Amino acid sequence: MKLVSFIIKESGTQTIGVFTGERYLDLVGLTDGALPRDMNAFLAAGEAALDKAQSAVACADGNLCAYTQEQIQLLAPVPRPGKIIHTSCNFDAHLDELTTWQAPEWQSHGWGDFHFEHPTGFLEAPSCIVASGEGIQIPRFTRQLDFEIEVGIVIGKTAKCVSPEEALDYVAGLTIFNDVSARDIQAREHANKVILMGKSFDGSCPFGPWLVTKDEIGDVNNLDMKLRLNGEVRQDSNMSQTHYNVQQLVSWWSEMTLEPGDIITTGSPPGVISGMENPEWLKPGDLIEATVEKLGTLVTPIIE
Repeated sequence: MKLVSFIIKESGTQTIGVFTGERYLDLVGLTDGALPRDMNAFLAAGEAALDKAQSAVACADGNLCAYTQEQIQLLAPVPRPGKIIHTSCNFDAHLDELTTWQAPEWQSHGWGDFHFEHPTGFLEAPSCIVASGEGIQIPRFTRQLDFEIEVGIVIGKTAKCVSPEEALDYVAGLTIFNDVSARDIQAREHANKVILMGKSFDGSCPFGPWLVTKDEIGDVNNLDMKLRLNGEVRQDSNMSQTHYNVQQLVSWWSEMTLEPGDIITTGSPPGVISGMENPEWLKPGDLIEATVEKLGTLVTPIIE
């Protein structure tokens, strides 16, 4: 299933649903309120909730509780996850790319000493989330806005110290993530061996358009990834190129308790603006389209 969160424009009601390829079905309406309106609560309800949702979709009658794109406001599939855990430099080719960046702040970080004893990363504030199609403004404090296509791993049930072999049992599905970054701020933070505002400002976390459940994906570690800026392909890779796969990431990050709706990102492949010899940073009017095989396309316009 392609699970979604959205607001029904006519009533202003927020709900969860399923995108069928043509329409958005309101699962709360289809089940007479038996399912929760909040995606975190839905995921926490486990297999029983998923089974009920599948049955409701299979039995859906015509236009009952069905909406077109024009009738809804799409939200991020998990509008308010408890945690967003970013994995750093998980594509070896992106780490290689980082070593060529010329700003003194980047060079002082010592990318050649980056280790892979275990995954490393940082947290992002859930308040930064925006939906697919929602425009983001360039923050007033940066002149170097950049993109990064990633895959988001959405946790489906509480996980604590799970092994890689059992990790997928705790995954609800995958989504597309665009790690929008203020590179000048990020570089200065890296020089001080910290990171926060360069990756965690309002609008820096577009993800969606939906949460695709595992049964529709197959091999979660073999998905083509492609990002286009104004129609031009900038990033082109495959999940098989990650240093740590999905199972290994879930296992490692479960050393802190993972809860339903938490998101782990896979890191980004090379091809970001910062890696260009003469970077042309994001500007109003730009359109970013991040596509991942079987997961759809996440659309992010840059607006005034």
